Amino acid sequence: MSAGRLRDVDKPTTARGVSVPAATTGARRLTLALVAGVVFLYWVALYLYMPTLPTYAESKTDNLALVGVVLAQYGLWQALIRLPLGIAADWLGRRKPFIVAGFVLAGLGALVIGTAGGVSGLIVGRAITGLAAGTWVPLVALFSSLFPPEQAVRATALLTFIGSIGRMLASAATASLNGWGGYTLAFFLAAGAALLAVLLVLPVQARRHAARRPSLEGIGRLASRRDVLLPAVLAAVNQYANWAATFSFVPILASQLGGTDATQSMLMSMHIGLLTLGNLAATAVVNRIGARRIVILSFVLLALGLAGAALAPSLPLLFAAQVCIGLSQGMGYPVLMGLSIRYVADTERTTAMGLHQAVYAIGMFGGPWLSGILADALGIRPMFGVTAFACLAVGLVLARWLVEGQGDTGTGRQGDKEI
Repeated sequence: MSAGRLRDVDKPTTARGVSVPAATTGARRLTLALVAGVVFLYWVALYLYMPTLPTYAESKTDNLALVGVVLAQYGLWQALIRLPLGIAADWLGRRKPFIVAGFVLAGLGALVIGTAGGVSGLIVGRAITGLAAGTWVPLVALFSSLFPPEQAVRATALLTFIGSIGRMLASAATASLNGWGGYTLAFFLAAGAALLAVLLVLPVQARRHAARRPSLEGIGRLASRRDVLLPAVLAAVNQYANWAATFSFVPILASQLGGTDATQSMLMSMHIGLLTLGNLAATAVVNRIGARRIVILSFVLLALGLAGAALAPSLPLLFAAQVCIGLSQGMGYPVLMGLSIRYVADTERTTAMGLHQAVYAIGMFGGPWLSGILADALGIRPMFGVTAFACLAVGLVLARWLVEGQGDTGTGRQGDKEI
C-alpha cells in the first residue's frame, strides 16, 4: 500500500474519515515503522513461552480441567478489560498510555508464571497476561488510524500479518530456549521483549483525537449495530475452537502421540505461519470474492481441522489437521476484525474495537475452560469432534447474516448489501 494513501497521523480527521492535509512522508513512515515494531514485540512477549505452556501447566497438576482453568485466564481477563479499556481510551482521546501499561503487565505476568511454584501462581500470572492482552485494543485502533476508513479490512490484515511474524518467530524459538535454560528462560526473555517494546513506543507520535465522554446509551447503540456485533460473535466462535485446539489440547495430544517440546513448538510455528498465509490471501482477495465467502470458507476449514485432530492416529496427520486450523484463523480473523470497525467513526473506533475483542475473548476463555471439562469427562479426541460440529453449525448459520451497509444498525433494511 502506498504511503500516499495513509491518513495524516498528526492531525485530526472528520467523523466520516475525511483526511486533512497530510504530514510529511518521512513522518508517516517513521510512525508506521515504530508501531509495526511495537506490534511485533507485543506478540513476542506473549508467545515466546506459548507452545509448551499447556505441558508446563500439566507438570504442575494431572487434572486436565484445572489445566483448562489456568489457560482460560488469558481469555477471561481479556474479555473483562477490553471494552472498558476501549471506552477509557476514547474518553481521554489517548491510546499510548494504555499501550505502555499493557506492556508493563505483559512483562510482569511472564515473570509470575515463570517463577510460579504451583497452579495458583500460574492462574495469577496468566490472569495478568490476560489483562496485558487488552493492549491489542488501542494498538489496533492506533494502527488503523493510519489508513483511510475504507481500507479498514486491509489495515487489520496487514497488522495481523506483522503480528503473525512475531508469533511465528517467538514460538519457533520456544523449544530451543527450553533446551538451553528450562521452561523459565522463555518467560524471562518475554519480559525483556515487553520492556523493549515500552522503549520503542515512547517516541511514537500518536495523534490525540477528540475526547468523547462515554454514555450507556451510546455504548448500547454501538453494541446493537449488526455491522459491529455480528463479526464479533463469529470471531468468538472462531477463537473458541482455536483456543480449545491450538493453544490448549493439541499440544497435549501431540505429547501423547510421542511428540517432544520441539514437536509442540513446530506445531504452533506452523500454525502461525499458515495464519500468516491466510492473512495474505484474505488481503489479496477480499475485494474480489467478498468478506462473507471468506468467513464461510474459514469455518469449513476450521471444522475439517478439528475433525482431523479428533481422528488423527499419528503426528503427521495431527500436523495436517493443524494446517486447516491455521489457514482458517488466518483468513477469518482479520476480515471479521476489519468488518467490525469499517463504518464506525474514528471517535468511537477504540470503543468498537474494545467491544469486538471483548466478545471474541469470551471464546478464548470458553475454549480452554469448556474443552478442558469435556476432555476430562470424554477424552481429548471426542471433545475435538463435538467442537468441530458445534462450531461449523453456528458459524455457517451466523455468517449468512453478515451484511455490508454503512451504519447498519441491524434493522434489516432492504438497502443493506450482503457481502
